[in-house]
Amino acid sequence: MARLLKWLSWAMGVTDVVIGAAHLLIGMGTVPGAGSPGPTVDSLMRFFGAIFLGYGLAWIWVARQTPIPSRMVRALAGIFFLGGASRLLSWASLGRPDWFQIVLMGLELALPPLYFWLSTADERDTAARRRSAEETGRGTGRPTP
Repeated sequence: MARLLKWLSWAMGVTDVVIGAAHLLIGMGTVPGAGSPGPTVDSLMRFFGAIFLGYGLAWIWVARQTPIPSRMVRALAGIFFLGGASRLLSWASLGRPDWFQIVLMGLELALPPLYFWLSTADERDTAARRRSAEETGRGTGRPTP
């Protein structure tokens, strides 16, 4: 579980950094079907690109920790889910988006439960290993850290 969670956290982080950097550097040209947005919307998109890049860096930080901090995984996955829910709200308010946005929405709604499940399983495994190590340490008469 830990290996898969670490790999998925790295994948999420690197993907988000690349997407965020593209939105930051290219602007609305990265959005299929967006047309010509004008300077205000382009400015907003580049700003959100920087935020998404930072979000990706947070995932990379998570992936580098041992053990992986489950609370942070759940917080980041919750934010990702909120993004998918926001796309649903937009669809309900303004109509069907480009097909690619629908695919992204599907990922944003489907991946967070997987991250929640994996982080909970990893948290339990880590706690069980710690308990086992403490019990082993007590049995030998050696102090436990």
